[in-house]
Amino acid sequence: METYFLKSTDIFKFYDRIASEYELYVPVRVKTPVKVKCEYQSHLPTDDYLLKKYSEANKEEVCFNEYRCVEPTARAFFTHFKEEVCDYFAHPPKEAKDKPIALCGVKNCDIFSTRIQDFVFLGGIDEDPVYKARRENALIISGDCPNFKEACFCRAFEINPHCNEGFDFNFSPLTDGFLVDVGSERAGKLAGLIKDMLVPAGFGQLSGRQAKRETLIRQMESHLAHHKIPRKETLQEIVLAGYNSKIWNEEMFTCVECGGCIFICDTCHCFFLSDEPRDGNTKRYRAWDGCLLKNFSRVAGGANPLKMRHMRLRNRYMKKFDFFVDNLGVQACCGCGRCIEVCPGKIDIRHILRKLYEEKHLPAV
Repeated sequence: METYFLKSTDIFKFYDRIASEYELYVPVRVKTPVKVKCEYQSHLPTDDYLLKKYSEANKEEVCFNEYRCVEPTARAFFTHFKEEVCDYFAHPPKEAKDKPIALCGVKNCDIFSTRIQDFVFLGGIDEDPVYKARRENALIISGDCPNFKEACFCRAFEINPHCNEGFDFNFSPLTDGFLVDVGSERAGKLAGLIKDMLVPAGFGQLSGRQAKRETLIRQMESHLAHHKIPRKETLQEIVLAGYNSKIWNEEMFTCVECGGCIFICDTCHCFFLSDEPRDGNTKRYRAWDGCLLKNFSRVAGGANPLKMRHMRLRNRYMKKFDFFVDNLGVQACCGCGRCIEVCPGKIDIRHILRKLYEEKHLPAV
C-alpha cells in the first residue's frame, strides 16, 4: 500500500477529479437536537455529519468528519429503503447507467458493517445483483476518526477508529493536509492521474499519524471502561445464557416500536418483498424490514412466534451475537452507537450487554 501527502489546499482538486468519474458524496456538518448525555466526559462532541452530493454542496460546508456520519453508510447506499428488484439486468434502473457512486468520509465501523452486508447479499448460493452492482462499482474513500461521540463504542469490539483495509482511498488528517493511503488498483489509477498533487509520505508524517491513532484508542478505551461493556469473546455466551433474563421485559417498557434502531443500524439487513400494481403491470419491490416490528415474523395463518415485544428485542440480540458469531465468526454490531442516539425510549445496547454479563458472571446481591 502506498501512502502520499495531500495539502489541505488541494483537497477540492482531489474531489473535483473524483467527481468527474463518480457521483461523489461528501460529509457536511449539521447541528442536531438529539443528544446522548455523556456521564463521564462533558467535552465529547455532539455535532453530526451527513453525506451530501458534492455537486449540490457549497465548498464552505464540506468538511472532514471526525467520526461516522448519521447514515448507516453501507446499508443506505448499497440497499435502498424501497426499490424495484425484478429484471435488473434486462431493465437496469437509471442509476446503473449513470456514474457509480463515491462515498467520502466512511469510517472503519461502516467498513466492518459492509462485511455483514456482503455475507447476506453475496455470500449465499445466489448473489443479489442489485447489491453486487452498487457494491463493486462504489469508490470507498474512508477516513481516520480523530474524535468520538459518547455513543461510539467500536473499541469494545476491538474495531479500530481507523482503517487498514476495505477502502480505495483512506484519509488521515494532519495539521496542514492529509495522508492518503491508496488501497486498491482502481485507486492507484486515479492517483496516477493526480500525481502532481501527491507527495510520498515522509517518516515523520507516518510516525505522527501512528501516534495520533494510538492516543485516540487510549482515550476511547479509558472512556469505555466506565460502561463496562463485555469483551467480544463473551457476547455469544452471555446472550445465550440470558435467554430468559428479565432484562428483555425491563428494556421494552419504554419501546414505542418506531423501528428507528433497525433502520439506522448499518449491519441490519432484513427486508420483505411485495408485488404491487404499477402502470398496468405488477412489479416486485423490496423494502427494509426488521425483527422489532410486530408483523415481521407473522405468518400467513396469522400466528406470530415473536408476538411480544420482549421476544423481538431478544431475537435481535440473538441474531447479532449468536447467529453471526456461529456463521461468520464475528458479531453483527460495529459499535457505531447510532441505535443509542436514535432511540426515543433511551434503550442502550451497551447497558443490555453489561446486564447480561453481570447476570451470568457476578453473584446475586
